[in-house]
Amino acid sequence: SGVAAEFASLLTRGGYVMIPLLVLSIVSITLIIERILFWVGVNGKTSLRRLAKLNQALRTGDAALVRGLVSDDRTPYGRVAVRLVEEGANDAVALEVVEDQRGRLERYMVTMSTIITAAPLLGILGTVLGIIQSFELLGGRSTLTDPTEVAGGIAAALLTTAFGLVVALITIFPYMAFRGQSSRALGRLEAMVAAGQEGDRRAGRSVGNA
Repeated sequence: SGVAAEFASLLTRGGYVMIPLLVLSIVSITLIIERILFWVGVNGKTSLRRLAKLNQALRTGDAALVRGLVSDDRTPYGRVAVRLVEEGANDAVALEVVEDQRGRLERYMVTMSTIITAAPLLGILGTVLGIIQSFELLGGRSTLTDPTEVAGGIAAALLTTAFGLVVALITIFPYMAFRGQSSRALGRLEAMVAAGQEGDRRAGRSVGNA
């Protein structure tokens, strides 16, 4: 309860701008948790081991093995593998299946990028508004009996800038990590497409030889 009371006091001292900053912080943490769970499932050891088997099966053109491997696979790798087996791995299908999964891989990236930009700006806005109020307090008095009132107002105003920077810092490091994961996942999807195309070529040669 003491922590909650102190936090409520912090919000009160920071002014109304602290409310949207608090909302941004909650949204950011929620998205970070969701993305962590997503990427653990997509690029975890189990998923990568299955991916290696999928690439081998695609390379050899073993459609039955591919379907067996992805029967319970809901990752982008599994969905791409199914499409490659069912529709072939020609360039048009390859481009379409990779682009279909790009949205899942880059989900919420725009939102997180916006939070990284908006949080410090909101913090600065809160600080400017607080300083304006402090100077209005100073200008409204012919004599200043207690300078700490103005100093306290400015200190409280700076809280929003500090909070905005904290929100941005909390968001930017996971954001960069998720972008890296997305780039690696797209590279793996392209490798799957290449394996599928190799499998199609082998199947074509086999048919031709027959």
